[in-house]
Amino acid sequence: MNGVPHVAVVKFCDPQSVDEATLGSLATTLAQLRALGLPSIIVPDVDLDSDLKHDWLSQVMSQAWRIAAAVDKYGDPLTHVLDAALSVDSAVDHTPSTPLIAGRVFVDLHEQLGRALEEGAVIVVPPYAVSADLGQARAASADEAVLAIIRYLSGLRLSSPRLVESHTRLASVDRIIVVDPLGGTPTRERPDGAHVFLNLEDEFERARDDIDAMVESLRRTSAQGSPGQTKQRHKENLQLARDALAILPPTSSALLTTPMEAANLKSPRRVHGSTDALDYVGTVGTRKTQNPLIHNLLTDRPVYSSSLPPGRIMPRAQGREADSRRWSKTTLIKRGMPVRIFPDPRLQPWAPPSPGSPRLRLADNCIDLPRLVHLIDDSFDRKLDLDHYLDRVNRNLAGVIIAGEYEGGAILTWETPAGMDEQQAYESGRLVPYLDKFAVLKKSQGAGGVADIVFNAMVRDCFPAGVCWRSRMNNPVNKWYFERSRGTWKLDGTTWAMFWTTRWSVSGDKWIRDYESVCRGVVPSWADNNRVPD
Repeated sequence: MNGVPHVAVVKFCDPQSVDEATLGSLATTLAQLRALGLPSIIVPDVDLDSDLKHDWLSQVMSQAWRIAAAVDKYGDPLTHVLDAALSVDSAVDHTPSTPLIAGRVFVDLHEQLGRALEEGAVIVVPPYAVSADLGQARAASADEAVLAIIRYLSGLRLSSPRLVESHTRLASVDRIIVVDPLGGTPTRERPDGAHVFLNLEDEFERARDDIDAMVESLRRTSAQGSPGQTKQRHKENLQLARDALAILPPTSSALLTTPMEAANLKSPRRVHGSTDALDYVGTVGTRKTQNPLIHNLLTDRPVYSSSLPPGRIMPRAQGREADSRRWSKTTLIKRGMPVRIFPDPRLQPWAPPSPGSPRLRLADNCIDLPRLVHLIDDSFDRKLDLDHYLDRVNRNLAGVIIAGEYEGGAILTWETPAGMDEQQAYESGRLVPYLDKFAVLKKSQGAGGVADIVFNAMVRDCFPAGVCWRSRMNNPVNKWYFERSRGTWKLDGTTWAMFWTTRWSVSGDKWIRDYESVCRGVVPSWADNNRVPD
């Protein structure tokens, strides 16, 4: 191979609960990943039979060889089962480890692992370790094993049982994959579903809160174990993804999914009228099915965008057909980027300010105005007339969203409908929440989920009740806007289309007319036009 090999490290939870048909289809996916240049290093996380705890090692090895046999049906290179690949230092049993500082478990099978990597083979590492001083096999947690493997491949290796040194990287760990019957991290937004995408820099604590909030809901699902055990396992999988990505470069990502979805199989429950016992998952409206693991490898994205409203992800269905549909339980996780919102809605939800009250301005110290202007100019490929723009928005600024190092952002305002002054609009509750600028640097467009991150912050944290905006009708981004809005109108006599996220039951015709008035009346602030609205 040229350069270091690229690999995925897989934690396979409860393989003993996966039937032969599903395991065979999952092996197909692993063989496809291998053919695409991403062989897997698999750590089986075996739920030991309580009646056979004395024979735990044979249970672990049985599942390791079972997984290897399933993959080997797809030909060479044959799978390597690395028996006794891990060692344990009993002297540090109770010493806490961090992602970058090794704990008690470390890789100690250098030559065999190196040969398997050179062959591009799938590798199975049973999660047990041999005591460095006593030579006895001891059970190790799958999470410990996964992190030890990642450290080792990344060049953080032990030159002695307690000393970590930096060495040459043996492989590029592009993906961490957790295959668990529980699936990805649950979310309050999709009953019986999971987060589509998690930006760890901004959403880790929110995701942990979602796990806590979903315990009672999980009690009513088919998840095995008690709600407390289910919650703990979700948190362990999320923490593993966080710890692993802390070791790896920002380009690496983690995928949490179910055996059924990794195998590209649907729940055994049939869609009404279907004659097939097995069908596919991952349907997004009328889009074709995608295997989440293969799709992510090819695109570095989830199967569908995280900013799509739930109704756009899952087709509407009625009766028995609706009962048989299932939300996807695959979560893509990246280290991501911080998101800063000014003013912070966690401290005080955004609400229309009373006329004359103090408010945020774009020239305030919390905002790097030159970088914000560069972001807008680069995204729109036009120069902003800054003086005109500041004069317009500083009087009615609602807030600003900044993603990463000014890689994306949004400027939001409170606008007054035509025929009213600000005092009248405020007293009558008719100030309009308006998305004035939505910008992503060219180099970040279509990559890293920056647009999704900014849009989600806007509709989730800033204007959850709804927001409107306009876009030129020839804007190629309009399809993206259309999929995320609750409605759109062509503004007759102009070159604009109007979009909104407000529920019609909340807004009604009066609110939409106010939205139209605002979208027609906002004066452009570009340096290359004459300030006349379209």
